[in-house]
This record gives sequence, C-alpha cells and structure tokens, in this order.
Amino acid sequence: MKNDSFLRRLERPGKRVRAVLDTDAYNEIDDQFAIAYIMNKTETFDVQALTAAPFFNDKSSSPEEGMMLSYEEIRKILRIMDKDDMSDKVFYGSKTYLTDEWTPVDSPAARELVRLTNKCTPDDPLYIIAIGAITNVASALLLDPSIVERCVIVWLGGHAMHWPDTNEFNMMQDVAAARVVFGSGAPVVQLPCMGVVSELRTTGPELEHWLRGKNKISDYLVDNTIDEVAGYAGGTAWSRVIWDISAIAWFLDDDFMRGSIKPSPICGYDNQYSYDCNRHPYRMIESIDRDAIFTDLFKTLAK
Repeated sequence: MKNDSFLRRLERPGKRVRAVLDTDAYNEIDDQFAIAYIMNKTETFDVQALTAAPFFNDKSSSPEEGMMLSYEEIRKILRIMDKDDMSDKVFYGSKTYLTDEWTPVDSPAARELVRLTNKCTPDDPLYIIAIGAITNVASALLLDPSIVERCVIVWLGGHAMHWPDTNEFNMMQDVAAARVVFGSGAPVVQLPCMGVVSELRTTGPELEHWLRGKNKISDYLVDNTIDEVAGYAGGTAWSRVIWDISAIAWFLDDDFMRGSIKPSPICGYDNQYSYDCNRHPYRMIESIDRDAIFTDLFKTLAK
C-alpha cells in the first residue's frame, strides 16, 4: 500500500461515502441517536448495512443476547423512521467475543463486512463505523486480512492518551478485538471516550427544546433518554453523554473536531496503552466542538 494513499484515508473524506454502522444499539440510549443521525444524512452516507454488535452488562444475560437485543433495536429505530426498506440490510453479529487474536467469530455481520469491502477500492473505500465492542470488525479482518486495503475503520472506543487507563466499555468488552484492529494495518480513526467525546453532554430541557414534537424519531429519542436517566438520576440535576454521535459527526465538518496522526497504539490486557513508533499510522481525535455538533444533530433530527 502506498503511504500517500493510506494517509488520505485517514482524512475526513469530504464526499458521500459508502458506510456500515456497527452498533450495540440496545446497550445505551446514544446508539439510537447515531442511527437516526446517519440515516438522515443521506447527502453524506450511502448506508450499505447496519450490523449488531455484542454487549454484556445488566441489560443482557450474555454477549449473544446483547447482540440479539441490539439487532431488534436497530430494526425498531428504522421502523420508527419509516425506513422499513432497510430491514434487509440489518445483520446479526457475533454471539461471543474473540477467544484469542487469531480466531474470528464467524457471523452474518462479519461476512457482510468482508463482502461489502471487497466491492470497494483503496480510492473509494468502505467506511466501517463502529460504536460498540469491535468484535464484528476484528472478525472480518481475520476472515479476510486483505480488506485492510479497501476500508477505513472509525471507532468510538478506549479513552484519551492522557487518561490513566483504557478501561472503557467498548474496549474492555473485547480487548483482543481491539488489538486485532489496531494491529491489522487498516486505517483507523479513533474517537476516545473519556477526555474527548465525554464533552458531548446534553440535558433534558435542551432535548425538549430542540426535539420535542418535531417527528416520531425525535420524540422517541427524547423519551428514551429521559426514561433512562430517571432510573439513576433520582431527582438530581443531570446531563447525559451522547457518545456515539461523534462517529457520525467526524465525517461532516472539519471544524467539528481536531486530531493528529500517531503510530497505532497497542491495547494492553492490563487496561493500558503501549507504543511502538514503528507501527503504522492512525488518527486519534483529540478535541471536539460540542456546541457545533449538537447544533447540527438537532437541526438534522428535527427535519
């Protein structure tokens, strides 16, 4: 791979792109915002597929159930948006996390990622936007390592370099998968959670002001967020990070965020990064413009 071609793929494309959204949609309330955001940005995204990622916490009894619930949540959001024509582009993902760094978890999602990427070229790559555990993407890379030549991976995962650890939900769910992706030689854009994307906070009054009564999906997002917060805020003042919209916003405007090119990090099983300056480059986002991103999000969702 020529270095100039590789580095171009680490830049914001600035044109309409073919994209896949890989999401653990049932895990939190922010994936739903990201799905609605990308589906309403048809001038920027030609969405080829939506794939369900595994997750395991108090909302699921296993990674497999988390994936299945996410699959159903994706389809639910599409129905609310009157986009039932996309239902055949939703794919089941991995039932488990990687057991090691060499063995893929075969799934319809991983196979579809391979198929779609192999239809692309280095100059017109598939953008794989991952906003959950990155198992499906790592499995696709293990199934067909050659796809690194024809894709760009944009991942919300890990924390900022200055954060004391990498103990972030998407990464800690499947550290082996993160190691595969960062070590694959694929062009990767990382959106770190704490220290960067954690700026993307909103509140109930703000959601009510900008989204209430605009359309079905806007009302669903407001209600879903407020209902979720009611379970833990207990009548206290609150704000909520809508993490996942950052992965969509990266494509939209150079002024939305800033980052730099660095050697791809090594994600440790000890919840720390380590570094080798000889590794291939990747882009880490280091700052975002919270107000600009939310202004665009609200304008887009309220259409």
